[in-house]
Amino acid sequence: MTRYEKGKKVIEEIQQRSLEEIFEAIDDIAPDMSRFVVEFPYSEIYTREEVDLKTRELCTVAALTVLGTVPQLKDHINAALNVGNSPTEVVEIIMQMSAYAGFPKAINGIVAAKEVFVERDLLECD
Repeated sequence: MTRYEKGKKVIEEIQQRSLEEIFEAIDDIAPDMSRFVVEFPYSEIYTREEVDLKTRELCTVAALTVLGTVPQLKDHINAALNVGNSPTEVVEIIMQMSAYAGFPKAINGIVAAKEVFVERDLLECD
């Protein structure tokens, strides 16, 4: 199996979407970027056996929260849920980032999580 095939398998598993759909916004202008993402983080990092996908996705949610408002945060919140994390776990990790990245970034992360939870009908309302 090539690095690309290995990475493609992982990214489609955790995102639960086709590779074409995931990268449609950039493939026409920078198709190599998609290949780089598939072949490096998803093929070489995400497939390492020392840490499971559930933990990796929580770490990714934390990192993207710290970076601020980035579109990939919602994708990885979805992925975190897809690999077995609960909405509560996702929220707790984002809240923890308030101590390291500040409240504005953590609040933006909570808003992104809420949007994902609403889209997935996971938001419990009284």
